[in-house]
Amino acid sequence: MYQLQEREAADLPLRRRCLRTPHKLFLLIGLILSFALFGADGEGAQTVYVANSGRSYHREGCGSLRRSKIAVTLADAVHSGYAPCSICKPPVLVRERDVPETANPPLYRVHRAPDPQSGEEGLGSYARADLRRMVRAEVVGHVDGDTVWVRIASGNGGTPAELRVVETVRLLGVDTPETVHPNRPVERFGKDAGDFTRERLFGRTVYLAFDWDLRDRYGRLLAYVYLSDGECFNALLIREGYAYAYTRFTFQFIDEFRSLEQEARSKRRGLWRTSGGDPGLPKPWVLWTLSGAPTSV
Repeated sequence: MYQLQEREAADLPLRRRCLRTPHKLFLLIGLILSFALFGADGEGAQTVYVANSGRSYHREGCGSLRRSKIAVTLADAVHSGYAPCSICKPPVLVRERDVPETANPPLYRVHRAPDPQSGEEGLGSYARADLRRMVRAEVVGHVDGDTVWVRIASGNGGTPAELRVVETVRLLGVDTPETVHPNRPVERFGKDAGDFTRERLFGRTVYLAFDWDLRDRYGRLLAYVYLSDGECFNALLIREGYAYAYTRFTFQFIDEFRSLEQEARSKRRGLWRTSGGDPGLPKPWVLWTLSGAPTSV
């Protein structure tokens, strides 16, 4: 009896290993099947590239990316309506499961948002905007002082249906001196404004709010750009004297932006530093004809 108990005790570790082996085997088979069915991260996680213009996505090194190259996931590119480049033949999604399902959250429109103080529709001040309801984005490039390129972040609610994964954003309610206009020379203080925008925004996370018109006639996204601390960058440009209040078209914060311009002018900030607070040039969007009637440009 004693010898039998000894033999059973010696065989016990072996039996335990045999009992554990099927569990390990089943786990390994499950991992292999999961990888075969879904891939390590899904085909949608592959990196492709888009330009700041055009409606195609590309492989790295494609000739279409000579001027600009912005990395995005394949799933985001497809979800935003980009088509595969016919020249470089980038990867395509063959399974619908790789395209993320999105709830298409509504855009935060300041002219409709309830004011937290009055409770009425439409924000009474740019300082009362709610960052939590805005579209998050990363600034991936800049054109000049009032125009930047952003990559729209895809949050838990998905990307809004009205937006593309990469957008050219024209800052609402501001106009900086020209530096890249095809028919005008570089205007005074234009480089300073462009440098200020690049230094403050490039590579950073920003939050976008919108107004009555979502896009201008060139297809650029019209937005108020907010920093992570809640400061409105559009207002900052005017207050620091890097931009005019762009009042050719009405917008929700037009009165506040006019006041900010008057403040910058009175304190001779930025482009208002010359004697008398006059920059010495007309506002860029208006030319005065001999009859005195304004002609838009």
